[in-house]
Amino acid sequence: MPTTVKPQRRRRRSVSVKMAVGAFPIAKLLYLGVRQLSKPVANKLKAGALRSEFFKTYVCLPPGQIYHWVEMRTKMRIMGFRGSTIKPLNEEAAAELGAELLGEAIIFIVGGGCMILEYSRQAANSKRKEEELSHTIGSLQTQIGELTLNTETLDARLREVNRLLLSLPPPVTTQVPVSDPATTLASSSVDPSQK
Repeated sequence: MPTTVKPQRRRRRSVSVKMAVGAFPIAKLLYLGVRQLSKPVANKLKAGALRSEFFKTYVCLPPGQIYHWVEMRTKMRIMGFRGSTIKPLNEEAAAELGAELLGEAIIFIVGGGCMILEYSRQAANSKRKEEELSHTIGSLQTQIGELTLNTETLDARLREVNRLLLSLPPPVTTQVPVSDPATTLASSSVDPSQK
């Protein structure tokens, strides 16, 4: 007959989990959220810039034309056409390119700002830890100085007590006459009535 093995029941222990206050990097999560939110905001700004004639003409168009000119000039030089003229983009294409640059610039600025904030936060934490460490080292050095002073004081007292002990006259010893054990036995064995 095959034997069946009963599975043993495991006791479940209730474990209380305590989270440390600083265990979860809330600041990093906040920075990540800001960076993620900057993308839709940049897209909204791009769309608004293309709808507004002022933004289109004065904000989006010039960067778009400049970017196109630099890009084409670089490509022409790489291909060996140094003296050729570059035609400017039409207004719609330049405005679209400028709006795209504006959106990318916003995302870049927000990301750079988050990096700067994180760096300053880390630097402040590092500075705080260094100050705590220097304070701890200073207090330990103070305690070592106090203990050294106490040790020197106790050493001086011990030397004074030793000096006083050595300056005392030697104790007077009175010698008790030691009796001969044989005579002591003989005198104890004598009957007092015989005397």
